[in-house]
Amino acid sequence: MYTIIPCVFIGGLLLIIKKGTLIHKRLGRIYMSLMLFTAVVTFFMPAVVGPSLFNHFGWIHLFSILTLWTVPTAYIAIKKVNVKAHKRKMILLYFGAIIIAGTFTLMPNRYLHEVFFM
Repeated sequence: MYTIIPCVFIGGLLLIIKKGTLIHKRLGRIYMSLMLFTAVVTFFMPAVVGPSLFNHFGWIHLFSILTLWTVPTAYIAIKKVNVKAHKRKMILLYFGAIIIAGTFTLMPNRYLHEVFFM
């Protein structure tokens, strides 16, 4: 939670502020680092709702794989000045790994639902 909550706000801000500025680049590096760290940490958290693979991994872990693929490829894209690919990947990351995955983690009978709503 300590890594993903800042990403909700930083990622949202990055989507609306002027692109290519120093603040965009610095916040982008922080955002990407937090997202990568979060994705790695989630692999140590077992799925407790729905079917699981090896009695540990669930459907929600697919978003971690999405993140581990998207962050480096988005970084490479912007280093190659492929702004269109970078933009597409970062929007996919924000909505896939934060909005959609976040919605699933806040569903009833999930731990975070109890933390925030009970």
